[in-house]
Amino acid sequence: MSKRFHVVSRLAVRNLRRNLRRSVLTSLAMIIGGTLLMMSLPLGDGTHEAWIESAVRMGGGHVTIQSPEFRSSRKIDDRLPADVRVASRTALSRAGIAERVLIATPQLTLGGLASSAAGARPAQIVGVDPASEARFTILDEKVTEGRYLEPEDRLAAYVGAGLVESLELKVGSRFVVTTQDAEGEIAGQLLRVVGVFRSGVPEIDESLIHIPLETAGEWLHSGDDVTNIAILVRQSGQVEGLRRDLGRELAGPIEVGAATVMGWREAMPALDAAVRIDDFGNYLFQGILFTIIGLGIVNTVLMSVLHRYREFGVLQALGLTPSQTGTLVLIEGLILTALSGVVGIALGLFITFYFWGDGLDISGMWDEEWSFSGVVMEPVIVPYFRVARVIQALAFMFAIGVLASLYPAYRATRIDVAEAMKFER
Repeated sequence: MSKRFHVVSRLAVRNLRRNLRRSVLTSLAMIIGGTLLMMSLPLGDGTHEAWIESAVRMGGGHVTIQSPEFRSSRKIDDRLPADVRVASRTALSRAGIAERVLIATPQLTLGGLASSAAGARPAQIVGVDPASEARFTILDEKVTEGRYLEPEDRLAAYVGAGLVESLELKVGSRFVVTTQDAEGEIAGQLLRVVGVFRSGVPEIDESLIHIPLETAGEWLHSGDDVTNIAILVRQSGQVEGLRRDLGRELAGPIEVGAATVMGWREAMPALDAAVRIDDFGNYLFQGILFTIIGLGIVNTVLMSVLHRYREFGVLQALGLTPSQTGTLVLIEGLILTALSGVVGIALGLFITFYFWGDGLDISGMWDEEWSFSGVVMEPVIVPYFRVARVIQALAFMFAIGVLASLYPAYRATRIDVAEAMKFER
């Protein structure tokens, strides 16, 4: 069996060399398709990584620990007790977990009202630890006036540009924030603007205020309690594993309903939907492209079969079985696909890395910043290369080659030797 397969394989290679022009034209389509595929995948993944990075750094992180009810209520009543915060800190320091965590920062997030002599506006007030939040957030890089919060700050506020404009504030101005405290009473706090930021997301710029966590705890009588602990991981692919491990470490608080551990997909469903829709669009485009390429391969290989009736008849008269004749055609298609796929993918990787390895600047496509779901679209897309994507692309192209060669191979098995011998060369 192995000897016959070896003979059939040699015949397939010989036929590809003999019909070199046909082989080259067929492989060119696959090479172009593989190049486009391997250019689009890293750029698409890089775009998604930028979206996720921007969203988690302005929100609750890749993974967040919070009370199960806080996601829907956003009330201070549904905060994490101090003992759960301590248990979370212990869990995050354990071997196997700490290595995957880039930074974990406590936050006390609640809705309220910001007011000045110019009026009042709804606000999202976030009590943060200035030292850890500066490493966590990207908002400290978006400062337009003043500075970000510092550890020694007390009655300080870092405010979105839209809210500053609507309340007619500036750096050094005082304003009042009001919300419900931990005792159920309405409490107000006088703050001074130390910095102004512009994130590019109107919903954030018009409502968000960062204040020191210590100030928030004293104002709201919440002590060391927080509403959530936001966690950044070193690689986005580690999110699900970290979420499961933290779930096991915090099994006690989770069982009694005091805490839950969520990944960014669950915490930010709008962003998750946007990533999935964009992925679907990419796969749809690639599917259409390779369907056209596959039909071209079917046409080329099938025409080759129809023009080689006499050759196949002679081979079967010499002892080649119909199944071996079909295998011969199938191997020809697979060899073409394998070689074209490797060349196309290598070419796509080279072009993407050589020309856009440091980022593809698409700022010329629009004049203003574009945002959605709390995410600012960065004007420079940095490709994200993954071995898994290369394997996926190779498997996809190999599958297309197999499917495109099956029907011509089937037709080759149905050749009637007597009829085939009537064909002239």
